[in-house]
Amino acid sequence: MAVSSKRAERVMPVTLVVGGDAYLNELNARTVREKIQKNAPDAEVIELDAANADKYAFDEAVGPSLFGDGTIVFINDLQNADESLVEAIEKFCQQTQNNENNSQNNESSENSFVESSSNWVIARHEGGVKGKSIVTRLTKAGANTITVPDLKKDDAKLNFVMSIFERHKRSIEPQAAQRLVAVLGGKTGELAALCSQLCFDYDDNPMTLDIVDRYLLADPQVTGFFVADKAVAGHAGSAVLAARTAVSQGVDQIALIGALASKIRLIALAMAVRNGTISSAEAKVNPWALKMAMRQIAGWNSSGISKCLQSLAWADEQCKGGASDANYALEKSIMIIASKGN
Repeated sequence: MAVSSKRAERVMPVTLVVGGDAYLNELNARTVREKIQKNAPDAEVIELDAANADKYAFDEAVGPSLFGDGTIVFINDLQNADESLVEAIEKFCQQTQNNENNSQNNESSENSFVESSSNWVIARHEGGVKGKSIVTRLTKAGANTITVPDLKKDDAKLNFVMSIFERHKRSIEPQAAQRLVAVLGGKTGELAALCSQLCFDYDDNPMTLDIVDRYLLADPQVTGFFVADKAVAGHAGSAVLAARTAVSQGVDQIALIGALASKIRLIALAMAVRNGTISSAEAKVNPWALKMAMRQIAGWNSSGISKCLQSLAWADEQCKGGASDANYALEKSIMIIASKGN
């Protein structure tokens, strides 16, 4: 193997994983650890909490290993590290950086190539202002820094979904990706796991909205969105069946009514944008959600919107008031929505 290839497989002695989405932050740190373990499978893993660890704990962790197989030191919450711990990590960075420079200066052939360290440090920092100077100091000392993106905006979440399918050498329809984000956009770990599971269970490429809906129909988290979309599209039978399935799984009728009301309000906003009453920016909704709603407003009018909202308010009252047949109230509202209030 060429020297450059060996270097490409190596991991810098100190890696900082900074900020971003908590799941992605942890995933990046785990990926670095797995890369190290690929070439040093017997390395000992030691975890430290920066809020409690001091320089002595760190020095002991990176000290000579009893078995000589190396050590991977995981440091969580680096932003909480005290000065002594930061100084110890900084010193370790500088020492390993000097070793690296000496190794390069002495290198004359592939056989002279050696690892500059048998110890590695992976430190996770939550991002933000707190402890920002720590990242700056350690980066200057030679640490490799991985800046993790956040997934606060829906566009970023959509890109995240797309990237997972790309890693599996697959693609997904935009509407299907949007459905996944709408359902699990706030739970990155579950979203990633579900995308991977879809790729494992289905060979379709691209992954379609129909497959995603069928896969998620049994999941209470998605049923409200599924019911609302089917109802607004005029598919009364499918919407009612999905609602009954959800209720049988323990989903509260009020939650389904809330999803239906949100969808109707989105339709109302889309109509207002189409009519020029408000701008897209003034609608203050996700652009892709508004775009989808714009495709669903055919046949809707203000009178129908009003009737649907009145029906949902009545159904909500029935459910909260302990009506003897809350399901009837829910299903009646679904039928009214499916008919666009006519």
